[in-house]
Amino acid sequence: MKSWDVIVLGCGVIGASLARELHKSGAHVLVIERGEPGREATHAAAGMLAPTGGDLPQALQGLALESAKIYPEFVRELEDEAASAPHVIHTPKIDLRSQGSLLLEMHHDVAGQKLNRADLQKAEPELAQNVSEAVFLKESSVDPRGLMAALLHSLKHRGVDLARGSAVRRVSRARQGGFEVETEQTTYAAGSVVNCCGAWSGGIEAPVNVPSKPRKGQMLSVIAPQPLLQHVVRSEEVYIVPRSDGRILIGATVEDVGFDKRVRAETIKDLQKKAEHLVPALTHAKIHENWAGLRPGTPDDLPILGQGATGGYFVATGHFRNGILLAPITARVMSRLIRGEAAGFALDAFSPARFA
Repeated sequence: MKSWDVIVLGCGVIGASLARELHKSGAHVLVIERGEPGREATHAAAGMLAPTGGDLPQALQGLALESAKIYPEFVRELEDEAASAPHVIHTPKIDLRSQGSLLLEMHHDVAGQKLNRADLQKAEPELAQNVSEAVFLKESSVDPRGLMAALLHSLKHRGVDLARGSAVRRVSRARQGGFEVETEQTTYAAGSVVNCCGAWSGGIEAPVNVPSKPRKGQMLSVIAPQPLLQHVVRSEEVYIVPRSDGRILIGATVEDVGFDKRVRAETIKDLQKKAEHLVPALTHAKIHENWAGLRPGTPDDLPILGQGATGGYFVATGHFRNGILLAPITARVMSRLIRGEAAGFALDAFSPARFA
């Protein structure tokens, strides 16, 4: 039986980023994806890179800030590698925007530039007149779909193996050492395995019980007759994320409804109305797309990062609303752990053992 150094389960942004990082370190890597790579939570995400703003758990601050810091380098490397991948006709360009965010609810613990009504009129003339103050945050945003496309090209460029269309059923210790990964179709072998299956992480019979659960998010995108926004606009009820191609994303709900990915027309209409309340000119925008995705949640809303009690079996999942932001740093610290090195960050708060 053919064997790999590491098998990565799941090819969303977390699994793909980690597979790439492991390959950079010289590992022979296989990625196994149950469906189409990047078509679940990654495809549905808005892509706000928001390490500040008051709604990120304190335990994640260090990882989030470092991940945001290294994001431009991450994107540059991906674009270069994607352009060198076989059979690439159009050189991928990742839409990384650094215009910043406007946080409309004032948080006393947020360090940012306070803006009054006159400031907002200059920064974003289309904001509603009753929006009288905000905080400007030096944050970025990225189009996760473009990011994922570049990641897949990068994996192809690097020669990382990818098996798609077959769900993993079981991971068990092999008699000769290492692990056997049993899918619906065949069995694979590796020295180490890492579970990056997102909302589906808990459905695998494996050495570590992963208490992941889906957290549904519905959202939409619209196209306006003319550009309306430069900044990401964030409020407690809705966020609005402009893309460089003219799309404007509006989201998003957080629902505990299991694996139900149905889109509710009334929910989309409600999100649209909330966005129009903040940016009245959006009433003239046409709906381009609406969708729902399943974020990977955990009981304490923190990711699960680390090695299980069975040496060689690792978990990197449960990023909830921060998977896009945390992808580069997750890849870096988990690659170090899998290689037997120090992670470089205190990961006790994210240990799989906390749910034992």
